Amino acid sequence: MNGTERAALLLMTLGEQEAAEVLKYMGAKEVQELGIAMAKLKNVSRDEAGNVLDVFITDVEGQTAFGVNTEGYVRKLLGNAFGESKAEAFIDRIMDSDGGIGLDALKWMSTQDVVDIIEDEHPQIMAIVVAYLEPAQAAEVIEMLPEEIRSDIVMRVARLSDVQQSALAEIENLIAAKSQTTSRGPTRKVGGDKVAAEIVNALKPERGEELLEQIKEKNEELSERIQEMMFQFEVLLKVDDRGIQALLREISNDLLVVALKGCDPEISDKIMGNMSKRAATLLREDMEVKGPIKLSDVETAQKEILDVARKLADSGDIDLGQGGEEYV
Repeated sequence: MNGTERAALLLMTLGEQEAAEVLKYMGAKEVQELGIAMAKLKNVSRDEAGNVLDVFITDVEGQTAFGVNTEGYVRKLLGNAFGESKAEAFIDRIMDSDGGIGLDALKWMSTQDVVDIIEDEHPQIMAIVVAYLEPAQAAEVIEMLPEEIRSDIVMRVARLSDVQQSALAEIENLIAAKSQTTSRGPTRKVGGDKVAAEIVNALKPERGEELLEQIKEKNEELSERIQEMMFQFEVLLKVDDRGIQALLREISNDLLVVALKGCDPEISDKIMGNMSKRAATLLREDMEVKGPIKLSDVETAQKEILDVARKLADSGDIDLGQGGEEYV
């Protein structure tokens, strides 16, 4: 059994009421995956069920805060960790203390239901809703909207930042079909270049390219910002070993020393894993001798490497793992 199947079996052994209480703390995608796994579970032996329970009990015994995750506990925990004002920003996102449906309800709806709710609304409302969705779901919504407004919606997502609580309340009213206060209040972070980039990345490659081209015609600077956010240093994790080796042949050791300073260890391990042991050892030594490096210098070096990777990808020498035509 995989992890999802074990979780599904565990929930089924708990009983309906207890399982329902557990599901309340899960996201829409997790609930969907567990539901599918439960429906497929058949002819589970007593030994299999016992093994799953044994593993669960062992894991629980290693937890110190099991069973105390109440709202009051979470508020106190976050308040002590980050201070009251900063904690409120977290609490607003992870709790729905007044019992309202809220924007998170959208994540539980089908793509068609979301489109039906927003298709006749102002583009700015569409953008806020799309920005609130998971990238994959947002991409599906974008695909179903009229072609002539898709690029406008993604541009608006990229330009979003702090959204007034009153505006969010109006949208929640639209979703929940009930009256809520619309007085001015605190703001919440929604959208931005990174969210827009994640949505475009989640689209089919040809659709994403088409959308970026449309955005470029309207705002070249915004299009470039979105593309930069789509193409971060972490993309190298998707490149296969042969591609990393081809990339290493095109960049200098000095550039690597700077680019790998402070980056995700998984990236540096992947790159060094495609070098000879001696070369990897020398690189580590050079990084240690180099000492502290300005973050701006690191980002510049990473961008240079990504530019080389993009050129190699354009010529078909490496695959950046972002979709597109397959090779045989």
